[in-house]
Amino acid sequence: MKDEIRNYLKPYDELTYSDDFMFGKTMEDRALCRDVLQCLLQSPVGELDELTTQKQYRHTKDGKFIRLDVCTRDNTSIYDAEMQNLGRKSVEYLELPKRSRFYQSAIDMDVLDGGDSYGSLPSVRIIFICTFDPFGLGLPMYTFRERCDEDMSLVLESQALKHFFNCTYMGDDVPEEIQKLYEYIRSGKAGDPLTQRIDDAVSKVRLNVEWRSAYMKERVILMDARRDGREEGMKEGIKEGIKEGRYRLIISMLKNGVDADNISRMCDIPLEEVKTVEADETLVKPALH
Repeated sequence: MKDEIRNYLKPYDELTYSDDFMFGKTMEDRALCRDVLQCLLQSPVGELDELTTQKQYRHTKDGKFIRLDVCTRDNTSIYDAEMQNLGRKSVEYLELPKRSRFYQSAIDMDVLDGGDSYGSLPSVRIIFICTFDPFGLGLPMYTFRERCDEDMSLVLESQALKHFFNCTYMGDDVPEEIQKLYEYIRSGKAGDPLTQRIDDAVSKVRLNVEWRSAYMKERVILMDARRDGREEGMKEGIKEGIKEGRYRLIISMLKNGVDADNISRMCDIPLEEVKTVEADETLVKPALH
C-alpha cells in the first residue's frame, strides 16, 4: 500500500522532461520552447509573444474543463504541446484523436471574438509528444490534416494540423535532432545542444523552491485523497465498499480543486465515473461545504 501511494505521484527530484509538471516548467523558457517546436515540426516558428502553461478552458458553466500543458503563439499560429504518457492505461483509453479535436475547438473558441470573421482564426498546431506509439504503425510521427475523400489532392484549408510524435521510434530515417530529442525523452541522456539545454532547464526546475513547494502541495493532496479512498474501500472489503472508496477518493480530490480529467488520468478511474460523481450534487456538495 505504501509503495503504491508513493508511486502514485513521483517525488519532485525524480521528475523528468516527460512528466507533465516538468515539461510545462521547462517550456516556460520561450527560446527553448520555440526551439523544441521547430525541432519537432521541422519548420520555422516565429518569436513567441504569448506562452502559458497549464492553461485552463471551460466555455460553459457545465462544459468540460480542460488544461493544456503548453499553449503558445507566434505571429501566425497557435501551438498546443502536450506531453503524453501511457502509464497503466491503454492507448484507446486516452482517446487522443477526439481529445485533439476538442483541444482545437477550445482554442478556436478562445481566440475568436464575437465580431471577428472566421478568416481571423490563426493556424493551429495540436502537438502530442508521446512516450509510446499512439497508432501502433511504427511510424516516427503521424500528421493529420483534412482532405476530400473523393479527391485526396484537395485539402480543406482550415489551417488546423494535428501532430502525434512517437518517441519510441529508433530509426535513422528522421532528422538527427529529432532522433536526439526522442532519445532524451526515452532515457534522459542529452546528446546534442538542444537536449543539453533541456537537461539544464530540468536541473534548474529541480532547484526552484517555489515550484517544488507547489508540486509537493499537489502531491500531498493527491496522496491523501488516494489513501482515504483506498483505505475506505479496503475496510469494507466488498464490492460496494470498494465502489464507495472510489467515490470518496473522487470527492476528496474534487474538494481540493483537482478537475475531473486529471482525477481520471492520475487515478486510472474511467472519466465517465468521475463525471457521474461530480454531477451528483448529493454526493459532492455535502463534501465541498
